[in-house]
Amino acid sequence: MSVGSVIARAWALRHRLVRFAGVSVVGVFITQALLILFNAGLDWAGVPANIAATSIAAIPIFLMHRTWVWGVTRSHSVGREIVPFWSYTLLGLAVSTAFVAVADSQWGSTLAVSLANLTGWVLLWFGKFVLLERFLFREADDELSPTVA
Repeated sequence: MSVGSVIARAWALRHRLVRFAGVSVVGVFITQALLILFNAGLDWAGVPANIAATSIAAIPIFLMHRTWVWGVTRSHSVGREIVPFWSYTLLGLAVSTAFVAVADSQWGSTLAVSLANLTGWVLLWFGKFVLLERFLFREADDELSPTVA
């Protein structure tokens, strides 16, 4: 692999990471808006509010990752994309729900519940990028141009 192709690949990956971060910001906004709606607006306890918010937000987040970040347009693969993505989402849900349960029982405020949710997801953020980049949407790597655009 030439130095030029390594630089081009790193440049393309950098753009993906920036798009991934952008999708993450949108995902945080969607999740937090739903969490606040359920917890403060509808007076749900923290745990069910977190489960509902995370589950609903995961659908557009998956689609944005797939199409905008990795540019995947082929038909969906249940075994290669959907199951691993949802497995990681369930891991994030478990971690964030544990944090939310503690925050809700200790402080009982929507702010504490929101911060607990964010903390759980921040802990898993980089791992999610690696999972998506290396395993789920790997074919998109093959389509990276070795030339700098």
